[in-house]
Order: sequence, then structure tokens, then C-alpha cells
Amino acid sequence: MQVAEIITDLQTRGVRLLDPRAGAKSRRGGAGPTDHKALTIDGLTVMVPVHTASAFDSPYLIEVPSEDGSARIFKDDVFFCEVHFPQKAKFTDLSTADGVPYGHIAQLHSKDVLATTVMQNCIRYQSKKNTCKFCAIGQSLAAGRTIARKSPQQLAEVARAAYLLDGVKHMVMTTGTPSSEDRGARILSDCAKSIRAAVDLPLQAQCEPPSDDLWHVRMKESGIDSLGMHLEVVNPILRKEIMPGKSEVSLDRYFESFSVAVEVFGWGQVSTYILAGLGDTVEEILETCEKLTSMGVYPFVVPFVPVSGTSLESHPPPSPDFMKAVLEPLAEMILRSGMSSDMIKAGCGKCGACSALSAFERIKILSKQKSMAC
Repeated sequence: MQVAEIITDLQTRGVRLLDPRAGAKSRRGGAGPTDHKALTIDGLTVMVPVHTASAFDSPYLIEVPSEDGSARIFKDDVFFCEVHFPQKAKFTDLSTADGVPYGHIAQLHSKDVLATTVMQNCIRYQSKKNTCKFCAIGQSLAAGRTIARKSPQQLAEVARAAYLLDGVKHMVMTTGTPSSEDRGARILSDCAKSIRAAVDLPLQAQCEPPSDDLWHVRMKESGIDSLGMHLEVVNPILRKEIMPGKSEVSLDRYFESFSVAVEVFGWGQVSTYILAGLGDTVEEILETCEKLTSMGVYPFVVPFVPVSGTSLESHPPPSPDFMKAVLEPLAEMILRSGMSSDMIKAGCGKCGACSALSAFERIKILSKQKSMAC
């Protein structure tokens, strides 16, 4: 089994922990990759579900890691593969002068990516009528594991510490959507200016398409290197069902904003998240991805992971076969359009830990290199 297929299998089925303490440093609830554990497999660090319903019933079991972080995974009691647990981030042991733990301001994702949710609330989340049914942005705030609003100064302080102590390579800033028409672009720009003044760390910002396209220019000028505007679901009817509030921003508006953003940030520096397994067919996802790649937008397709406490906590994840049917042709499509995860300056697509997409890209690249050598 190739590493891309191994990752796909683990990310869709999840992994049981022989020692629950091994998952103590993994996140439960909140924005971004949650209920996951970071594991390094064949040099690639990926996020694998460990706190989900599917993980509890997974055929995969990970043994207690050794002191150096190495461990083995067994499938139905038979050895499957070797993995490695990335080290705990040193910056999370620190606090600001006014006593806020750095880990409440930003988190380490994968092994070398700093990530933060600048504003931990959202106009969509405040109403059951409008909330995205998969979203858990308010859970970590309710549990006291984060703060509602991270200031530019706090983020700059933490980013510098993470860069110096842990060697983080790039940073992701996402945000809940505010009521303003910039849809978060303003606060992301303010934070970027402060961070870039403190440390030379490539930045990705993530928000909904701002009403005024000039915000793309302003975000770029503030020091943001790449931009994520996330579709999550591509079927219009399904979007209204799963994201009743967010779907009010039409697909047409997303694609208009994508077009402008690519002109500003560059080919391959604009991306979108697509959650596979929520009801979109393989054909619908690939058709949308064809449109995205043709205009220079990197479609980061990830397997949906149901999060406890959300409306979709019992929704099954996609099958490994479903993900392979999407990711294998998508990797080819991305490379053919002159993009790759390695080319992205910062962000989720560059990190790649929540999907096997970059592993499928690597397979395609190596295959072409072998063909040329022959």
C-alpha cells in the first residue's frame, strides 16, 4: 500500500489510542483540525482523527509511543506501519505579561505550522438557524481553552516565540465572520501588519469573500502571502442545507472573488477548502475543482471529520475509496495546471496535514520523473 493510501485509510477510519494519555496533547472541539492527533508517516506529518465515533470503532490501534516519539500502528492486531509523534511545542509553555497562555492565542498544527482563530465567534454560529452544521468554533471558547479575540500585539508576540523556539515555517490566521462587510479582512490585515513587523513568517489569511474586492489588495499590502476562501460544500442545494447562513454568499460571488484574489496574490496562492463526505458526489467535487484549478485556485479537498457536539457529530466520514476517487485525479489536475502544495507560500494547502492530497501529488511527480529518466 502506498503512503497516500495509508494516510487516506487512517484519516477516514481514525485511530484508537492504546494509551489515552498519548492523545492528551490533541485538541477536542474548536476551529480548524480538531479531535485529531498529528502523526508523521514516511516523512509526511498528517492529522488523524482519534476522538471521533469512527476512531473509537477503528480497526487501527496505535501503541504507546517510545521516549523519542516513535510508535507502531496495528490493524486488526497485525502490524500496519510505523509512525512518529511530533514533539510538543515549546512556545505553549509561555504566557503573556498579563497572564494569557500562549496556547490560548495560537496552536501548533502538524509539526511546523502556527495557527490561530483571530476572532473566536461568528455571526453564523450565534444562531442555530444560520450556523454551519459541522462548525465547532465556539466549543474551545466555552471550555476556556482560548480567548474571544486575539490582539495584533498578542499574535505578534506568540508568532515570534513560535518561530524562535519551535522553528515554525508559516502561519495560518482564520476568523469567525463578523457582521461587517469586509467579512474579517480588516482584522486579519491589522494582525498581519503586527506579525510581519515582529517576525518574517509567511502568512495565510482565511475569510469569506469580502464585499469589496479592494480588501484583497489591502490584505496583500498588510503582509498576507496567500488567501483561503472556503467553499466547504459545492452542491448549491446541499450548501443551503448544511450552511444556511454562509450559503447566502453565493457560489458566483465566491468565484468572482477568487478571480480577483488570484490577480492580487498570484497563481496558486489562493485556495479553498472542500469537505468531502458531506453529500457532494465525486463528479461534483472534481467538476468544481476543474473550474478552480483552471483559474489558479488550489482546491484543498479533505475528508470530513465529524466533531462531537455539532449537528453532524454522527455523520459518517467518507470511505477510503471515495477519497482516493477524488484525490488521485485531483492531484493530476493540480499539477497539470501549474500548481502544487509545495508552491504555496503559507496555509492549509502547503501544510497538507488534513488530507492525503499532497501525498498523491508526490506520487504523480515521482512517476513523471521516472518516466523522463527512462
